[in-house]
This record gives sequence, C-alpha cells and structure tokens, in this order.
Amino acid sequence: HYAEQYGVDLPVERVVMTSGASGAFVLVLLAAFDHGARVGITDPGYAAYRNVIASLGLEAVGIRVGPRNRYVPTPADIEASGPLDGLVTASPSNPTGTVFTLDEQEAIVDACDRLGIQLIADEIYHGITYAGPAPTALAATDRAVVVQSFSKYYSMTGWRLGWLVAPDELVRPIERLAQNLFICPPTLAQLAALEAFDSTDELEANVARYRTGRAVLLEGLRRIGLIEFAPPDGAFYVWVDVSALGIDSQELCRRWLSETGVAVTPGIDFDPIEGHRFVRFSYSEAVDDIAEAMARLERWMARFASSGG
Repeated sequence: HYAEQYGVDLPVERVVMTSGASGAFVLVLLAAFDHGARVGITDPGYAAYRNVIASLGLEAVGIRVGPRNRYVPTPADIEASGPLDGLVTASPSNPTGTVFTLDEQEAIVDACDRLGIQLIADEIYHGITYAGPAPTALAATDRAVVVQSFSKYYSMTGWRLGWLVAPDELVRPIERLAQNLFICPPTLAQLAALEAFDSTDELEANVARYRTGRAVLLEGLRRIGLIEFAPPDGAFYVWVDVSALGIDSQELCRRWLSETGVAVTPGIDFDPIEGHRFVRFSYSEAVDDIAEAMARLERWMARFASSGG
C-alpha cells in the first residue's frame, strides 16, 4: 500500500496492527515517552489527544494555530512552545480539514529532527482530500510514528482496526505493550480489512459524495453569512468562526439543536481557549440531509437577524 500510494519503501516489520487508531495512540504514547513528558498538540485539535495524553501521565502542550498559518503548526510555533518531547500532528485535520502541503510536512519533520522531538503523525483521514493527495510523513523521515485507521477512508467505522508505523527502536516496546494491553486486534476485522484495500471504486464513490456534501455545506454557509472558516481541504469537517453572532458556541449549538433539529459541534471540544468562538460542521451524512440542515439554519438566521438576536 505505501509503495503504491506514496512511493515509500516500508519494511513490513515496522507496521503494527492496532485496536483502532485510539489503541495505536495509547501504545505509542506509552512506548515513546516517560511520565511527565511534554507532548505538543495543536489548538484547535482533536479532543481525545489532550485527554489520552493527560490520562497517561503526560503533559499536553497546546500550540496555537489559526488563519495566519492555514491552521498548520510552523517550526516557529513548535519552538515557541518550549522544550517538547513529542508532537502530534494531523493531516487532514479534525476539526479544521486542513491538509499539509509537502513543504509544510517537511518543515515540521525538519523542526522535530533538529529539536529532538518525536513526531506522531495522525493520517487517519488520508484518502479523503479534495485538492490532491495528502503527503505522508514517511516520505520525509523514517523517524516519525504514523497512525492510521480503517474507520475513515475505508468506511470500517466500528470494526476497531487501525495500524501504526514505528521507527525500528519503538517496534519491540510497542509489541510488548500491545501483548499486555490488547493481545491483538480482532481477527475478523483484519480479514475484512484485506478486502477493503481492493474496494477502491466504492471508496472513491464515498469521497465523491463527501465532495458534493462539502460543496452544499460551503454554499449554505456563505448564504447565511458564515464566511470565516478554515481551508476544508480534507476529511469531512468545516471549522467555522461564529463569533459575529455574539453567542457562545455551546449555547449556539444548543439553540440550533432545540430550535431547528440541526446538530453541530461546539468548538470548546477542540480548543479550550478560543473554542467558544467556533463550531465544527460535519458533511459525512447524506447530501439531502446536509441541504435540509442548511435550509433550516438559513431560516433560523433570518429569524435571528429580524429579532436582533
């Protein structure tokens, strides 16, 4: 797969099957870091990173990203965070949908190598991109840990199967931890995943549907005046600035759910500092449902404007 998809020559011994990407993160964090290690994560970023890091006795260090750098952590951002033992990146990202360019990926790799930081690259949304494929960190280094999953592009949500690619020196520690914590991922899921690799037509049809849903959502957002959002280049999310409405995002999401039946995720789940200004939309559902949701929000916004909020 890595040879065909990325042109990367990957020894099979460096690949570890895991109980989902979540299981992979537990194994990597335990194998790579000692208690109290400082691990950088982006703000905004996937909520579980922070929680898993903290639960394992490590310190999650937020790295602020935003429109000025396309929501991508730069070498300067990484250095400004103080001494780091590890760094978790995600491309495509949840919640922003940002995809690293090759130059951005290489700059992050170079910074981690120079500063002695263990890079953990979350690539679980690879395959779901809209302006060309996302580069893998493995194309730039064999020192990174890459985490992958069958849940997203391969549409095997709930089968709890993922994989990681580790540097040689981490393979045996990860193997020992996996033997004690998980034994192995379910065999049935592994057998099913072999077939998923040969289901390209079906999987690409899913991506085409996401692309259509994305277009419907973006047009709907522009129609209702929510035009400040991160570049939605991958995954199936849009990270939207709703601060102009003057309502905390948690309260806004409660109102939208109760008054329109539309479920949107408040930004506080992904950014404990600025998240009250943002919400995350998902366009993974049926296109007709997305269109209906935007129509409902358009009517709500009209009432909101006419009532003065």
